[in-house]
Amino acid sequence: MQMEKEMKGLLVLVMVSLLCVFGISKECTNIPTQLSSHSFRYELLSSQNETWKEKMFEHYHLTPTDDSAWASLLPKKTLREEDEYSWEIMYRNLKRPLKSSGNFLNEMSLHNVRLDPGSIHWQAQHTNLEYLLMLDVNKLVWSFRKTAGLSRPGKAYGGWEAPDSELRGHFVGHYLSASAQMWASTHNETLKKKMSAIVSALSACQMKMGTGYLSAFPSELFDRFEAIKPVWAPYYTIHKILAGLLDQYTLADNSQALKMVKWMVDYFYNRVRNVITNYSVERHYLSLNEETGGMNDVLYKLFSITADPKHLVLAHLFDKPCFLGLLAVQADDISGFHANTHIPVVVGAQMRYEITGDPLYKDIGAFFMDVVNSSHSYATGGTSVGEFWSDPKRLASTLQTENEESCTTYNMLKVSRHLFRWTKEMAYADYYERALTNGVLGIQRGTEPGVMIYMLPQYPGSSKAKSNHGWGTLYDSFWCCYGTGIESFSKLGDSIYFEEREAPGLYIIQYISSSLDWKSGQILVHQKVDPIVSSDPYLRVTLTFSPKKVFSELIYQMSKQKLVLLLKEGTSQASTLHLRIPIWANSEGATATINSQSLPLPAPGSFLSVNRKWSSSDKLTLQIPISLRTEAIKDDRHEYASIQAILFGPYLLAGHTSGDWNLKSGSGNSLSDSITPIPASYNGQLVSFSQESGNSTFVLANSNYSISMEKLPESGTDASLQATFRLIFKDSSSSKLSSFKDVIGKSVMLEPFDLPGMLLVQQGKDRGFAVTKSADDDGSSIFRVVSGLDGKDGTVSLESGAQNGCYVYSGVDYKSGQSMKLSCKSSDTGFNQGASFVMNKGLSQYHPISFVAKGDKRNFLLAPLYSLRDESYTIYFHIQP
Repeated sequence: MQMEKEMKGLLVLVMVSLLCVFGISKECTNIPTQLSSHSFRYELLSSQNETWKEKMFEHYHLTPTDDSAWASLLPKKTLREEDEYSWEIMYRNLKRPLKSSGNFLNEMSLHNVRLDPGSIHWQAQHTNLEYLLMLDVNKLVWSFRKTAGLSRPGKAYGGWEAPDSELRGHFVGHYLSASAQMWASTHNETLKKKMSAIVSALSACQMKMGTGYLSAFPSELFDRFEAIKPVWAPYYTIHKILAGLLDQYTLADNSQALKMVKWMVDYFYNRVRNVITNYSVERHYLSLNEETGGMNDVLYKLFSITADPKHLVLAHLFDKPCFLGLLAVQADDISGFHANTHIPVVVGAQMRYEITGDPLYKDIGAFFMDVVNSSHSYATGGTSVGEFWSDPKRLASTLQTENEESCTTYNMLKVSRHLFRWTKEMAYADYYERALTNGVLGIQRGTEPGVMIYMLPQYPGSSKAKSNHGWGTLYDSFWCCYGTGIESFSKLGDSIYFEEREAPGLYIIQYISSSLDWKSGQILVHQKVDPIVSSDPYLRVTLTFSPKKVFSELIYQMSKQKLVLLLKEGTSQASTLHLRIPIWANSEGATATINSQSLPLPAPGSFLSVNRKWSSSDKLTLQIPISLRTEAIKDDRHEYASIQAILFGPYLLAGHTSGDWNLKSGSGNSLSDSITPIPASYNGQLVSFSQESGNSTFVLANSNYSISMEKLPESGTDASLQATFRLIFKDSSSSKLSSFKDVIGKSVMLEPFDLPGMLLVQQGKDRGFAVTKSADDDGSSIFRVVSGLDGKDGTVSLESGAQNGCYVYSGVDYKSGQSMKLSCKSSDTGFNQGASFVMNKGLSQYHPISFVAKGDKRNFLLAPLYSLRDESYTIYFHIQP
């Protein structure tokens, strides 16, 4: 047995040596440089500091100048120099006859899935659609036309698409993919016209150049790439263009796009062949130290369409051997690599497995996923720090502003999706849900089209707005994460449903309100997910069915000269639905029914399988309790064991805090003792108080545990939280209000929205106010809400419950930061104005999933990370007994 294992290990090493031909590079020697970072490269190339550039590019690649030293670093050439290079021979040497891997779950076409309006996923999709429709065709293709020597009306966009950016054109490729996916998801005809116009414009550019080359930059960048000279990832951009055009063909039936792809690939086939013929295959592999995106992935996909051996060989040559080789021998050594350079290479290796059936590449994908998930992933499901992988299981030392590049989450979802389709293992479906919910949905700024983030900060007191990039802009960012972002929000329906190829079977792995036209099952499936609220902690899913209509009769009525087609409800064939019971589910209290008949539920981490001939009268329901849990950060050092994230089902909870992170675990380590849900009714008790001063509107706000008047803030900011208070009524029967007029005459306490459990407290006449954790019984926290002293309709004044005739007072003609004080009524003409406020609905509202967590010195308001915009948050807490 031991000898068999050793032989198997030797075989893997031999296969890696033969198939991969290890190369040497800065990444593959585990000595990455800052140049691998997209952010750094953009900053460097935009700089006017030539000395800095020269210094950074001094050791661009590990290319020895001495020929003998160079020869000693590299393996022997695959073919003798004197042999005329034959790609067909190389193909036969590299690969056995193809044998497809076979029994995978089928993807469900985006054309057949529709998200239900009102869901957070539909809202995110719609926000993205608005952005895609806002972008201008002429501006997108401007640099392509310039490169082709065509007239170019208007101006180019800015940021990474600016005419002097070496990565220009990459976003256009992403746009082609995103628009094809969005069109399949919505069938929006305006978008279809726009994306077809872009394909036509790019085709004109390709025809003008006449070689098959197509890019927004001249081919001179590839001369530098092949000469191992400084250049910013030209194949990265080419991959995006190829992938976008291929998506236009596969999703939108644009045959011209496929012709363009094949012509482009012919061009680059010849370029790579010339490098290998004139130098060596090792020289080609050396050039792959510059990021090449998912070139192998798109070429394998192209081969699956064309069956052209050239496309397969070229795909093999972009399988970065020095990285895949490490994974093939299962070496856990990805630390220091640029994350998003290498994840797409693994995705391409997974496609190699699907195309060729070579199990080595299946194992590579599974091992890679295990390494990243076990040692390099945050609670969001995302990975990377400063765009790189850090030391394994040392994440407590990495929490900062530049965590989790959004592109990496986009690509890790692809890795997990492949693995689930191959294995049906629940862990991959659970990962997909976690990363999509926490690492993708929250990269948009609410419902603002075209405003997204590059990084997702993880340090205590961080904010999505406070990374080096912050929020992007509509027309002057176009970072790599903008490209993957518009794709992510265009294909939100692509991983809800999968079908079995053999017997009719449907896997439902994401609970998202949607409908599916399941063609092979001959039914329409309608999935309705009730909104989840923390005060009623259940996932409730209802599935209903509509057997598809079929033609039953064809009647030609001669007398009326017309054709009559009669439809009737078809009878579906027997099929099996497999419903995911998530690993986070609480089995106690979980139920499933079919037409009100109970079904036995399997343990969490399994599938509930139901087989029947589905009819329109069938209703399948699933109710799963959701509980709170903590998850330790991936760090195996004992001193960091208390650093933990808090999750509610799939939702990662973030605490509204500027840096405090000490939480109590509760008695017996029970979270229910220290974390309690916020009732939905509390939103009806949230108010904000405003005044006009000069030409500005100011609001009463909690600022550093004292009260002042601040300028009216934007929603989704710390300032909007600080300007919101909850009314706590002295008489509990008064807490149910039909309108704010009902508050007049009531005695209330004011709880700052972001400091649950604390109260606004009076400190005496002509003194300011404090915010404290508890109030004395002297009435210092009680205020009577009375009609505004200024006599205006709709205003209120806050009278002290301890000192009659004294009111919360701001002053007159003040500026932002004006401290509030308790002042007693006077004959001053401005007093009534300064003591009167407009009381409106709170500037902030509790998310339906909200909790209060007990801390050492203060309590924390918890809400899902995806729901936050500019607010400061903490997602890792120091949880102590």
